[in-house]
Amino acid sequence: MLYQFLLNFLDTFSFLNVFKYLTFRTGLSFFTSLVIVLIIGGPFIKFFSNQKILNPIRDDGPEEHIVKKIGTPTMGGVIILFGLLVSVIFWADLSNINILFCLYIAISFGLLGAYDDFKKIKYSNSSGISSKFKIISQIILAIIGVSFYVYLNDYQDLNNLYFPFFKNLIVNLGWFFIPFAIFVIIGSSNAVNLTDGLDGLATVPVILVAACFAFISYVTGNIVFSNYLQIPYIEGTGEISIFCGAIIGSCLGFLWFNAPPAKIFMGDTGSLSLGGSLGAVGIITKHEIVLAITGGLFVLEAVSVIVQVISFKLTGKRIFRMAPIHHHFEKKGWPESTVVIRFWIISIILAMIGLATLKLR
Repeated sequence: MLYQFLLNFLDTFSFLNVFKYLTFRTGLSFFTSLVIVLIIGGPFIKFFSNQKILNPIRDDGPEEHIVKKIGTPTMGGVIILFGLLVSVIFWADLSNINILFCLYIAISFGLLGAYDDFKKIKYSNSSGISSKFKIISQIILAIIGVSFYVYLNDYQDLNNLYFPFFKNLIVNLGWFFIPFAIFVIIGSSNAVNLTDGLDGLATVPVILVAACFAFISYVTGNIVFSNYLQIPYIEGTGEISIFCGAIIGSCLGFLWFNAPPAKIFMGDTGSLSLGGSLGAVGIITKHEIVLAITGGLFVLEAVSVIVQVISFKLTGKRIFRMAPIHHHFEKKGWPESTVVIRFWIISIILAMIGLATLKLR
C-alpha cells in the first residue's frame, strides 16, 4: 500500500527509486514488523492477563508445566500476525498473486487458530476444537487458496516437483499438484503447531526457515542468480522475501516476550498461521522438499506424534514417554531450557543443509 503510493512520486523524487529494490523493502519489512511487535507486545500481554486470556495446561503433560506455566497468557499469535500483516501491506506489492496467496493462508489459518484458542480459554481446557473439525477446516481453507492460486497463476511449470541435489530430477505432478500443495500447507501448519509446546521452541525454527526462504525466494525471482544456481526462475517470486522478512521481524519481536520463561504463548493463532504460511512459501518457490529439510525439526515433531499414535493403537505400547518428542526428553529429565536450545541447534544445522542444496546440484 505505502510502496505503491510512493511509486507515484518517482518522477519527482528520484531518491524514492530505492523502494524498487527488494532487498531494501525486505529490510524495511523486517524492521517494521519487529518494532510493531516490540511496541504492542507489553500492552497486549497486560491486556490478555487482565482479561484472563490464559493458556490451559495439559493434564497429562510434564508436572512442572502445571506449576511454572499456569496463568501465562496465550493467543500471542495475534501480536505476530498484526506486525506481519501491517508490514506486508506497507512494503509488498499487493498486486502480486504470490503475496495475496500468502496473506490469505496467514489470515485464514490464523482465524482458525484463534477460534481454537478461544474454545480452550472459554472452557478452561487444552482440548479446544476437535481434531476432526480442525483438519476438515484446514482442508477447506487450503483447497480454496490453492485453487485460486493455480487458476490465477501463469507460471507454466507450476505442477513440477524439483528434487534437491539433482540438476534434472523433475516430476510433473499434473493435477496431483493441487492435493500435494494442500498436503504441504496443512502438514506444515500442524507440524509447527505440534512443535509449539515449550518457551521459544517453535519461534526460533520459524525464524530460521523464514530466513532461508527469504533468500530462496529472492534468488528464485532473479533470473541471473537462478540460472547460476540452476534452480527454476519464477517471475515475481522475489516479492515473497518481503513476506518472509515480516515473519522474521514479528517472530524476533515476539521472542523478546516468549523467551524462557515465557510471558506469553503464541497459541494456535500463531502456530497454525505461521506453519501454513511457510508451507505456502515452499509451494510458491517450488522448494517444497527443501522446506521439509530446513523445517526438519517440525517434521520430526509431527512424525513422533504419528508414530506414537500408530504404535499405541496397534500394540498398546508407546514408543516415547510422551509425544510430541520434546516432551519425551522432558520426561527423561532434561531441563526445558536444555531441550529448547538443543532443538534450536538442530534447526540451525538443518537450515544450513537446506541452503546447501541450492549449490549442490
